[in-house]
Amino acid sequence: MSHTAALHGADVHGAHDAHHEHHHHETFITKYVFSQDHKMIAKQFLITGMIWAIIGGLFSVLFRLQLGYPETTFPWLEDILGHWAKGGKIDPEFYYALVTMHGTILVFFVLTAGLSGTFANFLIPLQVGARDMASPLLNMLSYWFFFLASIIMMSSLFVQTGPASGGWTIYPPLSALGDASSGSKIGMDLWLVSMAMFIVSSLLGGLNYITTILNMRTKGMSMTRMPLTVWALFFTAVLGVLSFPVLLSGAILLLFDRNLGTSFYLSDIVINGKILPNEGGSAILFQHLFWFLGHPEVYIILLPAMGMSSEILSVNSRKPIFGYMAMVGSMFAIAILAFLVWAHHMFVTGLNPFLGAFFVLLTLLIAVPSAIKVFNWLTTLWRANIRFTPAMLFAIGFVSLFISGGLTGIFLGNSALDIHLHDTYFVIAHFHIVMGVASFFGMFAGVYHWFPKMYGRYLNNTLGYIHFWVTIIGAYLIFWPMHYEGLAGMPRRYYDYSIWESFKMFGGLNEFISFVAGIVFATQLLFVFNFFYSIFKGRKVKDQNPWGANTLEWTTPIRPGHGNWVGEIPEVHRGAYDYGKDGREFIPQTEPIGENESHH
Repeated sequence: MSHTAALHGADVHGAHDAHHEHHHHETFITKYVFSQDHKMIAKQFLITGMIWAIIGGLFSVLFRLQLGYPETTFPWLEDILGHWAKGGKIDPEFYYALVTMHGTILVFFVLTAGLSGTFANFLIPLQVGARDMASPLLNMLSYWFFFLASIIMMSSLFVQTGPASGGWTIYPPLSALGDASSGSKIGMDLWLVSMAMFIVSSLLGGLNYITTILNMRTKGMSMTRMPLTVWALFFTAVLGVLSFPVLLSGAILLLFDRNLGTSFYLSDIVINGKILPNEGGSAILFQHLFWFLGHPEVYIILLPAMGMSSEILSVNSRKPIFGYMAMVGSMFAIAILAFLVWAHHMFVTGLNPFLGAFFVLLTLLIAVPSAIKVFNWLTTLWRANIRFTPAMLFAIGFVSLFISGGLTGIFLGNSALDIHLHDTYFVIAHFHIVMGVASFFGMFAGVYHWFPKMYGRYLNNTLGYIHFWVTIIGAYLIFWPMHYEGLAGMPRRYYDYSIWESFKMFGGLNEFISFVAGIVFATQLLFVFNFFYSIFKGRKVKDQNPWGANTLEWTTPIRPGHGNWVGEIPEVHRGAYDYGKDGREFIPQTEPIGENESHH
């Protein structure tokens, strides 16, 4: 063992020296554009994700204008959107396209690629003690496939018939028939091709993350000593590798139906009195394929946020995370159950009620590991010596949103209640709080916490506190009232509710929600300003370990080069959460265990 370790050390050292040899020949293109350094690729994912987040957020502000002020015209909208907003009022067809693109962009391009792509790339090698990813080339390709997907999706916003408009779930037959609506024409093909490229990116990334975690841990870094962040990113990658190919097949079959005359999803369709020749397909098949990815997707988005929040809560509580193995076990349980609950999105499709009962049971079971995580987070915070950094506030905000959003999932997981609540604003409220906003909070926590390691500077704390308080209050003010609209039966994705006698009473509430949405969006722009300003002008990091954390990334230089550690990679002797032990505030993972050290 020692012989192989010595060989490995020599090998790593040789590679490192060789790396220093070619370090002088790095050009702007090889360093910043086609970089193979995992840290630079992480920044590329983060900044691309931020651009998409602004676009996706802007779309929601635009369609909220229509929902909040259905009678009002905004002449400036016509200046921006042209014939999509004739007379200053958004066209109903384009309204649906905005809703579709908002969902697609935020779920896939921001919360999947932006969150996993950034933090899996950045943290996995640094926290397990590796020089880089298992395959830096595949890693680079994973970003460029994402970039290509982004370009194709972006181009669909500029085609004459407009971008895809079938809701972000793209259900056939609306999405399978080009004649169904203008949003089902070329924009829909571009959506499907873009998603195919995006899935290739996710698979390349995921395989790389799994391989790196399993094969490239430093000496002493057993699986049970890994930080929870790495565990979370590992389970996320496994979920992605197993579920994304199913959506890829669904999208490709939909392209066949659209362009090659096949009938995977189409049967007995009449358009304008003309009977189409398609027979034998099933639109429900697409729902099965879509939600078989769609439900693990929720956890592909949530797990990285859970892992990072666990880490940040422990570091800033100055306490070990409560129940480390229970946290790992609950993530494992979530990863398994995520594959067994997809049909709870389909209770109203005519699903056999007997089969529905199984999905109800499995859906409610997923509350158990989720509750274990919540109790462990709360117990970590209990009687802790908390430092309220912006990262810590966002991590606590994540826990709050995860609890309040998760509780409404118990309603929706019940098939009898779901018949009334399905496709109403109750569903929007539930998944925006638990998946959308909560995951964003995990992402923000991660950015505030690891920004000093990314750029060698701090983000501005005052702007961070403003960003946190406006966002959390705003998020609850936007999405909490939607539960009541949903309980009253108000359906989602409609263009104008003022013509409905039964939903007229929500006019004032919709106006209020739209107003708050505008303020919250503006506050995110404040964060974007803080981010880019701090890269160049932020307060410089003087201390190698500014948060007093135990994990390996804080043993690298303040601005680590490609290869992360100068000299040998440190050896690990203990778990990641030895805080407040034997009268010491924190004990790094690299410190050998003392003879008379107590066991936690």
